[in-house]
Amino acid sequence: MASIEFIMNPVREEPHFEIPSHCKAGVVVNEGPNFRVEVQMVPVPEPGPEDVLVRLNFTGICSSDIHVMKGDIGMPPMSKFGVRSPGHEGAGIVVKIGANVKNLRPGDRAGIKPLMDTCGSCHLCWDQKETYCKSAIHTGLMTAGTYQQYLVSPARYVTPIPDGVPDEIAAPIMCSASTMYRALVDSNLKAGSWVVFPGGAGGVGIQGVQLAKAMGMRPIVVDTGSEKRALSLKMGAEAFVDFKDTKDPVEAVIEVADNIGVHGVFITAPAAYKTAFELVGQRVGAVIMCIGIPTKGSMIFGVEPQDYIFKNLTIKGSLVGSRSDTVAALEFAKRGLLKQISEVYPINRLPEAVEKLRKGQVAGRVVIDFNWEEY
Repeated sequence: MASIEFIMNPVREEPHFEIPSHCKAGVVVNEGPNFRVEVQMVPVPEPGPEDVLVRLNFTGICSSDIHVMKGDIGMPPMSKFGVRSPGHEGAGIVVKIGANVKNLRPGDRAGIKPLMDTCGSCHLCWDQKETYCKSAIHTGLMTAGTYQQYLVSPARYVTPIPDGVPDEIAAPIMCSASTMYRALVDSNLKAGSWVVFPGGAGGVGIQGVQLAKAMGMRPIVVDTGSEKRALSLKMGAEAFVDFKDTKDPVEAVIEVADNIGVHGVFITAPAAYKTAFELVGQRVGAVIMCIGIPTKGSMIFGVEPQDYIFKNLTIKGSLVGSRSDTVAALEFAKRGLLKQISEVYPINRLPEAVEKLRKGQVAGRVVIDFNWEEY
């Protein structure tokens, strides 16, 4: 009789993490139009049976954080939910798990996204539209956000971060890249299509430029300044139109796009809604993707029905990426197709970074390193 040899898998020894009672966090003071951010010490939360405790190494700073702190997009204020720290782009490591958690272990890399959780059982969650779930918990609005270093999250909703993707790249992918991936997929555009990103050198748009290039599309960026020009061209834009230095930016875009017009307009900067229809030119079958959220009540977007009919024009809205979109975007990064677009700031300069973004002075993204302080 042949002998049977059993090979036992070695048991992985779980690391032990010293968890402090308090941690650093960017806290909103004077919520509203005149808000400011201070770095304060706040209590470290305790995970429940289905949760994990994540220690963030980096958080991105997103323009929608500014809207949340100002409270100007028609959603309830942070204070209604008892939340003081915004943010929804975090990358770090699991340091503690709840008693019922099976899919993650201490030491695993993990990302925190714009949604902390959804119901998982409604028709939207079942139909690949989980980001529109009416029971969704919005990170940094309805629960503490990624400006706080230690966060509790349902274990089922954190995103594993693969090896080969540094945390400073992974953090913005949790929102900006996954959001743009979803918008590009929903546009149904093909390789070879001309796509324009007005305000595209910002944190969301520049991820879209990289992804569009990786998908075989031909990106054009409309923005201003030498720093944003250099970043856009480095990240794959075929053309950069400086709206301050160009006599007619719309005509310049149309000229690049075969003297016809672009196949797709991806609006990430709310100011760009004003000229979005013009960028299509005479292109038949174009799509305009609405991504950037303007201040509530500040504009109405649309044209006469004839423009839709005779140009076969489509207008679509797109929110944030789902869990599967985030995984897909991380795969692009793992392949080297989503590169570093962030300026890294130490945690004690978080207030300065927020103000810089508030004034529109950021090319790409700013990420905050929780493990670095400047003295």
